[in-house]
Amino acid sequence: MSEKKTFYITTPIYYPSDKLHIGHSYTTVACDALARYKRMQGYDVMFLTGTDEHGQKIQDKAADKGVTPKAYVDEIVAGVKDLWKLLNISYDRFIRTTDEYHMESCQKIFTKLYEQGDIYKGVYKGHYCKPCESFWTTSQLKDGKCPDCGRDVYEAEEEAYFFRTSKYADRLLKLYEENPQFIQPESRKNEMISFINQGLQDTCVSRTTVPWGIPVPFDQKHTMYVWVDALSNYISALGFGNHAYNDYDKFWPADLHMVGKEILRFHTILWPAMLMALDLPLPKRVFGHGWLLLDGGKMSKSKGNVVDPVVLADRYSVDAIRYFLLREIPFGNDGIFSNEALINRINSDLANDLGNLLSRTVAMVEKYFGGTVPAVREAGEFDQDLIDTVSAMPDRVTKAMDELLIPQATQEIFKAIQRANKYIDETAPWALAKNEENKPRLAMVLYNLCEALRYATVMLAPFLPETADKMAVQLGLTEADRRFGELKFGGKTEYTVHKGDALFPRIDMAKELAELEARQAAAQAAAKAAEPAPAPQPAAPAEPIEHQPEIAFDDFCKVEMRVAQVLTCETLPESKKLLKMTLFDGERERTILSGIAKWYKPEDLIGRKVGIVANLAPRPMMKGKYVSEGMVMAADTADGGASVVFFPDDVPAGSGIH
Repeated sequence: MSEKKTFYITTPIYYPSDKLHIGHSYTTVACDALARYKRMQGYDVMFLTGTDEHGQKIQDKAADKGVTPKAYVDEIVAGVKDLWKLLNISYDRFIRTTDEYHMESCQKIFTKLYEQGDIYKGVYKGHYCKPCESFWTTSQLKDGKCPDCGRDVYEAEEEAYFFRTSKYADRLLKLYEENPQFIQPESRKNEMISFINQGLQDTCVSRTTVPWGIPVPFDQKHTMYVWVDALSNYISALGFGNHAYNDYDKFWPADLHMVGKEILRFHTILWPAMLMALDLPLPKRVFGHGWLLLDGGKMSKSKGNVVDPVVLADRYSVDAIRYFLLREIPFGNDGIFSNEALINRINSDLANDLGNLLSRTVAMVEKYFGGTVPAVREAGEFDQDLIDTVSAMPDRVTKAMDELLIPQATQEIFKAIQRANKYIDETAPWALAKNEENKPRLAMVLYNLCEALRYATVMLAPFLPETADKMAVQLGLTEADRRFGELKFGGKTEYTVHKGDALFPRIDMAKELAELEARQAAAQAAAKAAEPAPAPQPAAPAEPIEHQPEIAFDDFCKVEMRVAQVLTCETLPESKKLLKMTLFDGERERTILSGIAKWYKPEDLIGRKVGIVANLAPRPMMKGKYVSEGMVMAADTADGGASVVFFPDDVPAGSGIH
């Protein structure tokens, strides 16, 4: 007996700086559908997901909450696992980069690369993007900002170890040429080729200023730069370099790494270069999918425009959310989420097409034949076209899934469902039922509809697992009836059905949108009511005004002043003068230390809109323990104090100040 073919699929490991949003769910649900489909085909599947838990951002967020980084990520990772359980994600293994076995593997990999000369010690001097955990050269910046996320970067200089990425530039280009499927979609490959041709730089792979990470085993003042740590998870999770698992030889190389387009560069340049240096096989495919957009912009915690999948699943059902993500979003390109699009897709496909087909069929079998389709049946017009459409559906879906065209795969299933609905109109079972002589013909019509629904039940299982199970119960299907490899129209000879609840009740669009709008307005009003009263304004200064030297208009234009909202504020044990604030400036969160603790308490500022100087170079403070990214605008008072400039609630964060 031959062994099963294997299939190894991975999601990116998610950064647990906060709760995950619907964009993260999109990636994971897509991988889950692919993994389930391969299992249905008989493959031995390894589906890996997990969390990337080291780095400066985690370290800073934990410090803000007054907890250790490990305690901080433990709480969020528990929420990640709860979300995947809710969304019916069938992962086989969940890796955390804080797992001991993973850290053991990373230290062995780092040491091997160092000993063979692929890692060397140097000094890093350049630009660093804290949100992306990425270093950039000046030529790589876009308008002076991070080319990936568009946020500000700051100058960094520190001793570091480097991986000789540049050494592998030619081999990478050859890889892309000889393996056109390695990077998908095709447009992403062209981006990577262009990036390499600009001049591939060696990669900084350690830090001395971020202790929250895996220590470099032979130089304890260094911790591994997060990307080397993170990328190695794909083989450490299989047992490479550790004894926790023994699956490396069975599953590596990966059949598919699924990642967001913003991290494709690390997976198609740095990761294969590392594997080349280690003399290990390369993954077969890396797919960089697009973003799930909201109102035309990428979902982002820092922008405050994320959508909570838990809320959606509770309101509309898990399978409705899974279906929307898999059917609505063009795989490989950006897609747009809106409540209108979600409700439309639920009503048109799930309620009207699928739900109605099942409920009408089951109801007619019960009404006309007491729940069991008779064995005496008579073929007739329209039968063969339905049979041909339904029978061809599995091959069409498989082809689409092999090509990672998930929306097209679901579309093929619903073409067959729509054909079955048309078949009801063509054959008019209610008319046949009026004449006893037509009962054999009526029995064949209802049998064909049950068979079409059996096919739909089998083929929908990877995409809508809960719905498929409910359909199987109503159709009276056994496990044998649902075997993908034995699907044949007419393969189930008898049907006894059992009426159940509607799969997807139709939603009143206008009523639902009005309720959602009312809920949002109530939430905003509650948040506004919870805001503290404005601080009393001091009197105007009595002393003569001291003027600074006159400057040119062009010099003044270099100062960027913007409105920002204070998200958190806290005192510092090391200073009686400083308050540490996290603010949202319309694009991202930033930290500012301001010497106003004598006049303001944290609760006076949280939630308020203030003015900031936004383009000051980041300034290390308190012996480098903190970095202040700007300055809060305040007026001097007559008594030598300070009065912070506040703006009305209806002024958006990010508004320019002139």
